[in-house]
Amino acid sequence: MSLTPLPDVQALYSQDYVVNKRQAILDAIERRIGLEITEERLQQAERLWLLSDYVHKQLVRFPHWLETLFDSQEALAPPSVNQLAAGEKCWGKGADTDLDDLPDWDEATLMQQLRRYRHWWMVRLVAADIEQTMPLERLTALLSQLADVTVNVSQMWSIRQYQGLYGQALDSKGQPQKLIVIGMGKLGGYELNLSSDIDLIFAFREHGDTQGGRKSLSHQEYFTKIGQKLIQHLDQVNAEGFVFRVDMRLRPFGQSGALVMSMDSLENYYQDQGRDWERYAMIKARVMAGDPLDVQEFEALRRPFVYRKYLDFGAIGALRDLKAMIAKEVRRQGIEHNIKLGEGGIREVEFIVQALQILHGGRDQALQNAALFSVLPALGKHGYLPDEEVQELLSAYRYLRRVEHALQGACDEQTQLLPDTETERQRLAYHVGEPNWQALSDKLWAHRHRVHHYFLDLIDDGAEETSCDVRQQEAWRVLIKHPDDLDGIKDAIADVAWQNPEQVLEQLSRFLGARSVVYMQPIGQERLAVFLGTLLSHLEAEQNPDVVLERVIPIMEAVNRRTSYLVLLSENQSAIVHLMRLCRESVWFSEAISNSPALLDELLDANTLFSPPSKDMMALELKQTLLRLPEEDEEAHMDAMRRFKRSITLRVAACDITGVLPLMKVSDHLTWLAEVLLEQVLQQSWHYLTQRHGYPTSDSGMAAHPELVIVGYGKSGGIELGYDSDLDLVFIHDAPLNHATSGERSIDNLVFYTRLGQRMIHLLTSFTGAGRLYEVDMRLRPSGNSGLLVASLDAFCAYQESEAWVWEHQALCRARALAGDARLTQKFDDARQRILARPRDRTALKQDVIQMREKMRAHLDTSGAEKGFDLKQGAGGIIDIEFMVQYLVLAWSNEHPELMLYSDNIRQLEMAVKSGLMEASTVAKLVDAYTFYRATAHRQTLQKLGRLVPLETLEQNQNVITQYWEAFVQQEADERL
Repeated sequence: MSLTPLPDVQALYSQDYVVNKRQAILDAIERRIGLEITEERLQQAERLWLLSDYVHKQLVRFPHWLETLFDSQEALAPPSVNQLAAGEKCWGKGADTDLDDLPDWDEATLMQQLRRYRHWWMVRLVAADIEQTMPLERLTALLSQLADVTVNVSQMWSIRQYQGLYGQALDSKGQPQKLIVIGMGKLGGYELNLSSDIDLIFAFREHGDTQGGRKSLSHQEYFTKIGQKLIQHLDQVNAEGFVFRVDMRLRPFGQSGALVMSMDSLENYYQDQGRDWERYAMIKARVMAGDPLDVQEFEALRRPFVYRKYLDFGAIGALRDLKAMIAKEVRRQGIEHNIKLGEGGIREVEFIVQALQILHGGRDQALQNAALFSVLPALGKHGYLPDEEVQELLSAYRYLRRVEHALQGACDEQTQLLPDTETERQRLAYHVGEPNWQALSDKLWAHRHRVHHYFLDLIDDGAEETSCDVRQQEAWRVLIKHPDDLDGIKDAIADVAWQNPEQVLEQLSRFLGARSVVYMQPIGQERLAVFLGTLLSHLEAEQNPDVVLERVIPIMEAVNRRTSYLVLLSENQSAIVHLMRLCRESVWFSEAISNSPALLDELLDANTLFSPPSKDMMALELKQTLLRLPEEDEEAHMDAMRRFKRSITLRVAACDITGVLPLMKVSDHLTWLAEVLLEQVLQQSWHYLTQRHGYPTSDSGMAAHPELVIVGYGKSGGIELGYDSDLDLVFIHDAPLNHATSGERSIDNLVFYTRLGQRMIHLLTSFTGAGRLYEVDMRLRPSGNSGLLVASLDAFCAYQESEAWVWEHQALCRARALAGDARLTQKFDDARQRILARPRDRTALKQDVIQMREKMRAHLDTSGAEKGFDLKQGAGGIIDIEFMVQYLVLAWSNEHPELMLYSDNIRQLEMAVKSGLMEASTVAKLVDAYTFYRATAHRQTLQKLGRLVPLETLEQNQNVITQYWEAFVQQEADERL
């Protein structure tokens, strides 16, 4: 039987080599009685055995594998314990039944079966890789599943063998325990390569002693024996070869650590001693052998260790160290030929992905995935990398892995070194699918150069430190260890023009002597020294350094346990400049950062910090944030909304302080933020209740969305929210009251909507670790605190038309729907205008308005000659303007409906000019005073000064408004203002 080999492969070898290879296969077929392989099948397989010595070796040993070698890859069932135990005829096929136990193999047979099963799969996977009949993701997943199967079969066999001698290892609830085998690296991510070793960590659930055997062992000893057997079964090389090379060096304390640890010990280790590189390793960790409870417990300790809820810039130092280590390896002689460790190699792609996972994974669950093929697209989708870069990295990674598989599939060797002989290079090119070595080399280096470029760009080391910076940092390194060295501190701060140097000296000495600094980890003290050196160098040019330092110290105290933020500031000069400026202008800003250090993340990007999003962008950003959280985790959603509010509010404050946003836009953004959050709170409350009680019903069927609106009064209704404003709300529904919900636990519609209101208040006002969303005041609802929490629209209208006081109609002037059903919003708007447009006795109305203002001033005005002027309640203040405007709306809307089109004072005043009720010059003065008052109120809030301001600050405005108010009081009701 003669065969002419494929020309492209035959050209690599001498004719004798090709003939000898083929003859070895033919001899093996002949020795296998009854085996017949067609000439066509031999021709098909020749390319495989010429490109892979490993495949040739196994086909010589098991020539009958040629019969099924080219069967459909789609029909290939993944490896399973059942497959392996059922025997070779079932390998690659689906299992019919679950396996209760393994066959009664002795240890030699077990090891033989494990190795042959592995060879069977490897031959098919190498063939699939050469022929490109299987996607890379599936190939690596099958290899990883193969490892899972062999690990679990080994443990099953060992447990059975030790049963009679040692009994069982039971937990405190009497449930059997298994050895918990944690797969790391590519194994953990289901991305194992063709001849990879496997990195494992062993653990067990609880300490105790085995029970029911002839001899009792501690669980530590028992599982150590199981682990040792597992390593022997997989790693030992015998006549059949090996299954997987096992590497245990990633376990706690490395080679000097115990082979097996309890889960408690494992958790304590990672909490107290876990190093940065171990966080990276744990990204790809997963339990590959163990019970569901073991998986749950391991994930509970792994996720908090790897992913931090705040943007983890503390990892920057570790990233730089790892980057330096990789760069150092790349510079080693000959390493450029290593496609894993060399420049632009596999590890640089993995570094880019894992670095971004560490930095952002705590806040974005889409990144909490061990598989690089899943994470890279997510990095693009969520905006952490440009789409073009993602596609280039994916393309490069696929090609690098293909080359890696071609290298390893040739001889079943764990190698990433490119060959240096012409024949091997050409063979590698053919395996990958390239016409020659030069084509492969050109394409490979093109990918590697792109990867290395992105790798270098990932962390910008920034400008070199000046010698002054170095000296400053060195001084603070010493002072942190000697906080009582007042002379040393005085020297370190001498270049700053302090207003009160003695007070500054005391503040810094007290800060450095605090327990939180004294007992810092060495790395934390190092970061603090760098930050202090950087801060002091910036304060040298600061006009008000005392105030800045006084407000930055609480921030340093807040981040002493999260010194990663000190790295963030030290390594981002613009961030520290922004921080100093904003702290100088606003103690509110300083306190906000101190209470929530995660807000420091916002300082990173000036483009984001000084450009707060529109309402639509806020809604989209909040939606994307919440979509990354488990739907059932209510606390996580509440925390996320509170963090979102803080983040947007901080950005608005930054724009306010720096003059990027005018007053009206500041209030617009803060009001939009409330509307977006209220809409989300409504939807979450609706989902919560409908899951329990079903949907409200009517004669026309079930309600698909909440027939409810959240009405805002006062500042929220007037689009005038400030930084610390509470929300005056009224809930109005429009569901039929004679119906109930559709669920098994059905309740009346009225009860449903009442609970919906209660749920919303709970989500808004409850304190979580991230604080409270908003203070809520519901006293403006019909009948106040004694009324229903959620009123029907009909009940609301009836109350307003027959029972409401004049002051309640005044409040309605500044009311509007903030969130909820669009149809009901229109109904509410119509009802509001109908009520405001009622004909009124203007004289009686005016008297009521004036009496209410006098009553409020008597009880609420906190002004005084020494105290200052009360912006809101003082004579000539904000309320005087609002009451005059509200009188106009109530008195004249019947004749001039344009007055009630809007709910904010400014536009109501503009409509008063349009309707001829006020002079344009008068309105201009009122608007100027009103906006100035509100801007001052914002500034007062940012400086935490309350609403009292020095009398002289607003004297001119106060006099103008007082004159208008007195004129208003004296005029006849029908006169224009």
